[in-house]
Amino acid sequence: MDVPEETRLRHKRDFIQFLENIYMDEIKALVQNKRHRLIINVSDIHTHFRESESSSRILKNPIEYMQSFCDAATEATRNIDPKYLKEGEQVLVGFEGHFVSRRVTPRELLSEFIGSLVCVEGIVTKCSLVRPKVVKSVHFCPSTGEFTNREYRDITSHAGLPTGSVYPTRDDNGNLLVTEYGLCKYKDHQTLSIQEVPENAAPGQLPRSVDVIAEDDLVDSCKPGDRVAVVGIYKALPGKSKGSVNGVFRTILIANNISLLNKEANAPIYTPRDLQEIKKIAARDDAFDLLSRSLAPSIYGHAWIKKAVILLMLGGMEKNLKNGTHLRGDINMMMVGDPSVAKSQLLRAIMNIAPLAISTTGRGSSGVGLTAAVTSDQETGKRRLEAGAMVLADKGIVCIDEFDKMNDQDRVAIHEVMEQQTVTIAKAGIHASLNARCSVVAAANPIYGTYDRSLTPTKNIGLPDSLLSRFDLLFIVLDQMDAGIDSMISEHVLRMHRYQNDRGEAGPDGNLPYGREDDGESEVFVKYNRMLHGKKKKRGQTNEKTLTIKFLKKYIHYAKHRIQPELTDEASERIAEAYADLRNAGSDTKTGGTLPITARTLETIIRLATAHAKMKLSRKVTKADAEAALKLMNFAIYHQELTEMDEREQEERQREQTEQERTPRGNQRRSNDNGQENVSANVESETADPMDVDEPPVEQFSGTVSAARIEAFERVFGQHMRTNRLDDISVADIETVVNNNGVGASRYSADEIMALLEKLQDDNKVMISDGKVHII
Repeated sequence: MDVPEETRLRHKRDFIQFLENIYMDEIKALVQNKRHRLIINVSDIHTHFRESESSSRILKNPIEYMQSFCDAATEATRNIDPKYLKEGEQVLVGFEGHFVSRRVTPRELLSEFIGSLVCVEGIVTKCSLVRPKVVKSVHFCPSTGEFTNREYRDITSHAGLPTGSVYPTRDDNGNLLVTEYGLCKYKDHQTLSIQEVPENAAPGQLPRSVDVIAEDDLVDSCKPGDRVAVVGIYKALPGKSKGSVNGVFRTILIANNISLLNKEANAPIYTPRDLQEIKKIAARDDAFDLLSRSLAPSIYGHAWIKKAVILLMLGGMEKNLKNGTHLRGDINMMMVGDPSVAKSQLLRAIMNIAPLAISTTGRGSSGVGLTAAVTSDQETGKRRLEAGAMVLADKGIVCIDEFDKMNDQDRVAIHEVMEQQTVTIAKAGIHASLNARCSVVAAANPIYGTYDRSLTPTKNIGLPDSLLSRFDLLFIVLDQMDAGIDSMISEHVLRMHRYQNDRGEAGPDGNLPYGREDDGESEVFVKYNRMLHGKKKKRGQTNEKTLTIKFLKKYIHYAKHRIQPELTDEASERIAEAYADLRNAGSDTKTGGTLPITARTLETIIRLATAHAKMKLSRKVTKADAEAALKLMNFAIYHQELTEMDEREQEERQREQTEQERTPRGNQRRSNDNGQENVSANVESETADPMDVDEPPVEQFSGTVSAARIEAFERVFGQHMRTNRLDDISVADIETVVNNNGVGASRYSADEIMALLEKLQDDNKVMISDGKVHII
């Protein structure tokens, strides 16, 4: 746009006065730091030009004022230090501040903003290489010995109309011209592509993006995966179609300031009441259980997996040591199991609660799509870097469903991300390293579709140990055929389907993932609803409360970013002991853990203990945190869910035997206990009072032992011998071991243990001699 000289000089005088009144300190700092761009706050422009209409005109029609602003800043800089700028150099101007209605996302960048100053927020997905662009060329004519200059302006320049891009080779008289490259002037030029952030993208729609042109000192100020706010002038370029001008225009953003946003751009706003409630819940003894219950209340069971997800979202402590070592703090988790056990629903719950989460599937993603790719620009044909899902989810969570359906070549691509947390590219002459500090949550089916209990977990999973060892936690989720569990699940699912909230929308969670939530105070607990939570429990027991989704987000965000726990000596000793025990137990192939026990397992325990300390808002990782992490690790490694149903059936059989033995005694109190058991068997009341539980009685030995008791005895006895690596043990110690491990509802008598040992001796498994039992 060509502005008249008189108008430009008038604007320049106004801007010089404006800079001398407010920005002299900033200009002195600019000279001291040897920079060439002065950042102006738009609030100061509104304040200074309030009486005239210039403040709104600068935002609506900035092209008219940009060159005058640059001239004024250059003159003000020369007044402070005449030698700072070389001949022909000028100080550039950028803008920052509150743009109010002009602070938009690429989706909201519509035609009404063309030609005006806007601030666009998004995530950088593509970056081109930095190339020089010629500004002024100098040519020498050998025939005449004269020099000629030629300046070039395109649509990105603010001064004057665009010039042609024809490069002169002859002068007006037809004499040959030679370019003097050393005397020519160039400026750096780079194109970026900014896409709307994944968590605010409309569901079911492709994310919008906008091309940004960065020049001079703005080049290389960001890389793929960074969240930025770009202030610039929104311009339209005429589109060409087979030589003729098309009616559809291509739009670009000419940047004058690029500022990096931290990952907490969408951080929740805490009220004083929120902080009080967060600290009150952290002080509760059952805080861990409360948070895990609140994670996905629509999913029945999976208590340990929900606890693991809570710790995963909190994460450990990332450490960068002085010697350059990087220790990751993110926790990776994998679920393997039968179809229809709510694996994908758990991933959806993570997507709904985590501040930054990107979802993908095994078949719908390739290796370069997850990490990074080198692509060719459609317009220039040049190579540029394009960020993948894991780079975009930096400091967030990547959910990969159908993990087993991925090709092996694509699966190998995420090895580096899961441990080193970087993506290294060395393709087509581009060498780059991008940050991908994300947690990976994967869900997969076993190799045969359903879990085969006759095979070891490793054979069922069918993934290499090099990949499995990078997962901190691996859960085997089984579809157990049990009448009691099935009735509870069916009642739970039916309640979910019958529930309707106040707006008439089905489902327990009415808020939609698209759009920002209202800030301010939020309810802490979900209000009781008989249709959703079932009938109230009897005997004065209250229903288990759950936190609201909004408050749970605030709690996790606060605990993750405000608390940085340190490892204590007692916790370190406990973790070291537990790791040694796990290594010893892992050497036994018969027990068959889900994960190989490696040095990464030790770091896993540290990360889980640190996350548990964050959950309690503790500045120290204590021994209690280490114990909680070890319980979770034991469940993940030794897949206790495989034997859970068998143990319950065994307990029921032993309870029936105890009932039959104690009923003939005519104990009046026993009939009351039977009534209590009938109540506790009801689905409406699953827990029993502590007062109703008796000490397990010593069963009188009748000469015969049930198959369930034989199996339980052999399991505990064998596990004790393997864990402690014993070759022999006394009979008295065996009695102590089997009765202290809580096997069954009734204790083993000495006669019964001898009968069981003699049976093992007949099977050539042990040898009894002088009161000692020797393993054969």
